[in-house]
Amino acid sequence: MKVLKFGGTSVGSSESIKKVIEIIAEYKVQKTHVAVVSSAMAGVTNMLLLTGQKASENDESYLDILKEIERLHFVAIKNLLDVKNQSHTLASVKKMLNELEDLMHGVFLLRELSLRTTDLLLSFGERLSCYIINVYANQQGLETELLDARQLIKTDDKFGKGRVQMDTTTAHIQEYFRAHNRVQVITGFISSTDKNETTTLGRGGSDYTASIFGAALGTEEIEIWTDVDGVLTTDPKQVKKAFSLSEMTYEEAMEMSHFGANVIYPPTLQPAFQKKIPLRIRNTFNRDFPGTLIKSSANSGNYLVKGISSIRDISLINFQGSGMVGVSGVSSRLFGVLANNNINLILITQASSEHSICFAINPEDGALAKKVVEEEFSNEISAGKIDSLAVEEEMSIVAIIGENMAKTPGISGKLFNSLGKNGVNVAAIAQGSSERNVSIAIAQKDISKTLNTIHEVFFLSDIKTLNVFIVGVGLIGGTLIDQIAEHNRKLITDHSLKINIVGMTNSKKMIFNEDGLKLKNWSENLVKHGEASTVSGFIDKMIELNLQKSVFVDCTSNSTVVNGYEKVLAHSISITTPNKLASSGDLELFKRLKSTALKNDVKFVYETNVGAGLPVITTLNDLKISGDKVLKIEGVLSGTLSYIFNSFTEGTKFSEIVKLAKEKGFTEPDPRDDLNGMDVARKILILSREVGLDLSLEDVKIDNILPQSCIDASSVDEFFVKLEQANDYFDGLRVSSEKSGKALRFIAKAENGMASVGLESVDQTNPFYALDGSDNMISFTTNRYLERPLVIKGPGAGAEVTAAGVFAEIISISHFLD
Repeated sequence: MKVLKFGGTSVGSSESIKKVIEIIAEYKVQKTHVAVVSSAMAGVTNMLLLTGQKASENDESYLDILKEIERLHFVAIKNLLDVKNQSHTLASVKKMLNELEDLMHGVFLLRELSLRTTDLLLSFGERLSCYIINVYANQQGLETELLDARQLIKTDDKFGKGRVQMDTTTAHIQEYFRAHNRVQVITGFISSTDKNETTTLGRGGSDYTASIFGAALGTEEIEIWTDVDGVLTTDPKQVKKAFSLSEMTYEEAMEMSHFGANVIYPPTLQPAFQKKIPLRIRNTFNRDFPGTLIKSSANSGNYLVKGISSIRDISLINFQGSGMVGVSGVSSRLFGVLANNNINLILITQASSEHSICFAINPEDGALAKKVVEEEFSNEISAGKIDSLAVEEEMSIVAIIGENMAKTPGISGKLFNSLGKNGVNVAAIAQGSSERNVSIAIAQKDISKTLNTIHEVFFLSDIKTLNVFIVGVGLIGGTLIDQIAEHNRKLITDHSLKINIVGMTNSKKMIFNEDGLKLKNWSENLVKHGEASTVSGFIDKMIELNLQKSVFVDCTSNSTVVNGYEKVLAHSISITTPNKLASSGDLELFKRLKSTALKNDVKFVYETNVGAGLPVITTLNDLKISGDKVLKIEGVLSGTLSYIFNSFTEGTKFSEIVKLAKEKGFTEPDPRDDLNGMDVARKILILSREVGLDLSLEDVKIDNILPQSCIDASSVDEFFVKLEQANDYFDGLRVSSEKSGKALRFIAKAENGMASVGLESVDQTNPFYALDGSDNMISFTTNRYLERPLVIKGPGAGAEVTAAGVFAEIISISHFLD
């Protein structure tokens, strides 16, 4: 025999009720005897509560709610029953509704709604739904019988949440079922006293009803049918990747239900637990799915953690003071005064120093708890031995639960490491000696990020998700997006990494999708569906989303974006950027950005600032970390200038080479921005700062290669006229260099605490001599690489290699955040 309990959503409409009857019919075919427990139709219990409230306030709108309740049930009857069965059923239901209206009229006149009356009021929900279900079941040939649970379940007279007199109730149930062989349709949630006064078992008590009947009858299984596929790993509204658990133990289920797993109502488990009767949570709307089996011992599975539960809204109270240390009875007084005022404690933790006790309560009890505790300890507070209570509002509790956690090292480390790297502050921690549960208190604003972070760490370690926000979708940013789109599937397959581009913006429009933007036709979608954008608005929206494992990518050369870096890092979001303005700008801002990243355990990386996709800064930092000392840095750090001077050979004119470089897109729109050496100066400044030199841009010596007439030209066209006039000057430099067997190279240097950039002639022994095309080359002379410097060579410019360098840093950040 099995007991089947159907929740409000399972009987919320005529179509749902049909599915319920189909399930019962399937068991009849299987020759499995069942008893059916049902809740009120979805929403009816809340409507009844509102009816009572309005009536007690002398508000005649309670009549409108009663009409809606009537309409809901009449519609179900007309949709379910054959015409010949409707009139009698409608008359019976109308009679019950008239009783309900009379009850509410009395409340309206007295302007009073007692707990006793409330219980009677709420009973109409289950009585109405079960009456309709029973009539429809018989029409479908199931031979069922209506059972008002008030006949059998007896409680004390604590209205609102009656305590079941289990021995009496069990005897009544067993005696009744010996005499009744039909399938019973039982009203959930309701019960009665010895005087036959209606009581209720508390909200969610229909599950309790099923468990009471199952335990009394010794059934093989109790099935709780709802609208989800069993017990999920966590709240699916917060974590879209939550999935159903196949089985779990009673203890795991109790822990999860205490901490907010709404599929299970905690008292439900008690009668079943005592009789070791398995419970199965199933989905009325997906009845082929086996659901979750809850039993005394369960398969531990492949996961260390079985589930993650949460309570969204709690208040956290800190009770502390030097007068607590070594004084016995303080805890007893504290918890005693809370218990005497019916204040339930959700979580308790105490420091080993005995200096403080922290506890979590329901928010509505916060003011009362503060008042009664401060009254109890008024003398100690006046004497300064105990501080006034600090109440933190808008807090949440998250708990990880599982039998496998016991005696398994590293669970807590994994938990707190993942939260720390995602900027989630833990305000309180509690763990029982069973090691089955680790609970933490966090700010309510972080609950979604926390649940997603923990769920990924413990359940989805095979696939990691990185949430990326891109500012600047021009040449480099657009290329980066295309590279991510092209390689994302391979990253998932080969590296178990999924990159979600959650937000992107240009100077006019921004667009977001928390689940990841579709990258096909991304540019068109940004223009078509994007909203008006500002840099600060984009950053604020990113922070508001508060997603785990977030990375901010700046592909602009905009100082306004740089001004937002500190705020981004302070919210535990990593940054990668080819924008040189932060790393080569104001020294104090640069230092603050580095320290903010360190403090918040995130990355601020800018490898592409110097060598595009070349591993220049990474190599330099590896040398430092491994204990080497960098003595000198030399480099050809501009792909543009490298191309120009590598191409400037006998028979060519300098002005023509520069013009060709502009046509190929190697130079800035105004080539003077390359030829003035400022870009190279910023790059050597960045490398100088990486080896510990506190230099600013004005400290870098720049030997300008352009004649003054070229610098002073009022337009690009005039610049080229003046540059052509200077061809002889540049040709003279080339000829002089070649006569000495040397080549012209624009070289940056950092040595002896100083940095400089300028045009030099180098001979064949110098590694820069053999450069060709637009390649960059960087040379590190160190204690270990003294005779033969460490050289890095390759393309140092271009959208493809720069975007690839940023892409590599995004992946590196993902590894760091794991």
